[in-house]
Amino acid sequence: MDKESAGIRVLDAAEALFNERGVQAVGMDAIRTASGVPLKRLYQAYPSKADLLEAVLRRRDHAVTAAIERAVAARTDPRARVLAVFDFLADWFADPAFRGCLFINTYGEMGGVSANVAAVARENKLGLRSRLAELLAETDVPPAATEALAAQLALLANGAMATAALTGTEDTAQQARAAAEALLDAATR
Repeated sequence: MDKESAGIRVLDAAEALFNERGVQAVGMDAIRTASGVPLKRLYQAYPSKADLLEAVLRRRDHAVTAAIERAVAARTDPRARVLAVFDFLADWFADPAFRGCLFINTYGEMGGVSANVAAVARENKLGLRSRLAELLAETDVPPAATEALAAQLALLANGAMATAALTGTEDTAQQARAAAEALLDAATR
């Protein structure tokens, strides 16, 4: 097993375990077992659990961003492109492995003691808000309202992530999407 494939196997295993059990409940031995990567090789790739966690979060950020971009790119209407974020959430929440947002969960568990976790989680959430602002700029929302509406839509999306994880309610994303539509309507009146 080469170093690159070992690193990917470790990231895959760690992400699945952190998502399923939380960060503190998962030790490096569990990641070693799940990945099939020897402990020495694991520590060569990620000298500490904190390094591994940061790598998992950064990779997850790229994956979520790419998935949102695919959902947005599938639409041509500017308003539908904004709402595609909520359509992405509906698909994500329907995944049996969905346990909530890894950034929200990890920040709740580790953000107070890990500046790196807090920074990566904050970057992810600010990135979503920024992308929503870019998408809103393509619509007929007045430019003066774009930033405030982007913040509101980001709150809706993140609230839906937390609510869907806690309640298991299947229509959480649809409810958030309906609220987003109402906010878009109000902003364009």
